[in-house]
Amino acid sequence: MATVFLKAHHISKGETIAQSMKDRFDYGQNPVKTRDGDLIAAYECDPKTADAEFLLSKAKYKAITGREQKRDEDVLCYQIRQAFPPGELDAEAALAVSYELAMRWTKGAHAFFVVSHIDRPHPHCHIYYNSTTLDCTRKFRDFLGSGRALRRLSDRVCIEHGLSVIANPKLHSQGQYKHYGAWLGGKAPTFQQRLKAQIDLCLAEQPDSFAAFLQAMEAAGFEAKQSRGAVSFRAPAFGQERFTRLRASTLGEAYTEAAIRAAIEGRAAPSGGRSADSRRVNLVIDIQAKIQAGKGPAYQRWATVYNLKQMAAAVQYLREHGLMDYAVLEQRAAEAAERFHTLSEKVKTTEAELRRNKELRAAIHDYAKTRPMFEEYKAKRYSNQFLSEHEAEISLYRAAQATFRRILAGAKIPKMDTLKAEAARLAADKKTLYAEYRVARTDMRELMTVKANIDRLFGLTDGQKTKEMEQHHDADKADRPR
Repeated sequence: MATVFLKAHHISKGETIAQSMKDRFDYGQNPVKTRDGDLIAAYECDPKTADAEFLLSKAKYKAITGREQKRDEDVLCYQIRQAFPPGELDAEAALAVSYELAMRWTKGAHAFFVVSHIDRPHPHCHIYYNSTTLDCTRKFRDFLGSGRALRRLSDRVCIEHGLSVIANPKLHSQGQYKHYGAWLGGKAPTFQQRLKAQIDLCLAEQPDSFAAFLQAMEAAGFEAKQSRGAVSFRAPAFGQERFTRLRASTLGEAYTEAAIRAAIEGRAAPSGGRSADSRRVNLVIDIQAKIQAGKGPAYQRWATVYNLKQMAAAVQYLREHGLMDYAVLEQRAAEAAERFHTLSEKVKTTEAELRRNKELRAAIHDYAKTRPMFEEYKAKRYSNQFLSEHEAEISLYRAAQATFRRILAGAKIPKMDTLKAEAARLAADKKTLYAEYRVARTDMRELMTVKANIDRLFGLTDGQKTKEMEQHHDADKADRPR
């Protein structure tokens, strides 16, 4: 359940730029918090001299671009704080996850260093990255929605590493976001909270039996005991002496033995931070088929990483859209496909009516322009000489008459003003429908792709399902308005 926070560091009041930078970096690299510097990792800079290096890059930026911000407005560096729940990973693993987050957030264009702190019950890291790019030609600009984008990326990285995420870290009363320490109120979690979190983690691994679940709990450091028909756990590593029973009055209905057995057997969805039913996104690659087609080991390594990322993206999509139940996902995918095809037909019908309207207006215009000529031709008893002299106009008149017969089938010719009003209405309808169509197409593509990835993840994909996906993509191409 990692949380993240992005902050821009400016010059502290009463300090120089160098002092402001050094104070922040010294806090982050505190030997007591970083195990004498063992929990520090850097990219394109030396943490010990990062303050001077960051300042030098700003001087180069000014020399190259000729631009300089006002002293009080200049951002010295940015800091990301990423925090994890107690017991989910150690300080070294947290450092690795935060380093990856920093690399993907900066895209390798900014120097940064990461420190992992051990002074709190929960593992947490601080990322300091230079506001100026490595080539000293640009600066990072905090943009609208950057906090949300960072949280999404953090969730993606955590999911790829098998870590949990917080579905909604917002403080409802204040509309603000907290770091993990604030979630804990600055205190270590209770034994019951630790136990519930570990149960969620073990269930997320989808054990095939209750015995396998007990083994997973013991492997995680929780001693299990069964007596008088009840199962209890304790965590000696955290100083717990008395066992905690799996009962509703202590842990809640979702953490009773019966509820856990039901979740393992698939009769119920597990509750908590990580659901075992957890199943933008692109289709995963059929690696074996590609290998048979001649792809080598390098492609296989790339495709494996690619597939892991697409699965993580699929899980993130399911979390964000509340689709953790597979049956609901299946229903939503079917509904999205039906809505897409319905709107596609409406767009086609509207476009056909617009073409009909346009043809009629053109025919009425030609009819009105050439009718006097045709009446004269008729008065001359269809003279061949007159026809040869005015063949173009007479042909246009006859084409207009043919259009009336084909479209109106004997009905009265409508007035031009009526057709113009109808054309304006149809154009407005098409604009509205096409906007809905694009949204529906995106929804269908995402849901069908996510469902296909989840089907493959759980071994549900067979030839029929693959054919089904291809049919939806073919239908998408066929239904696309032109």
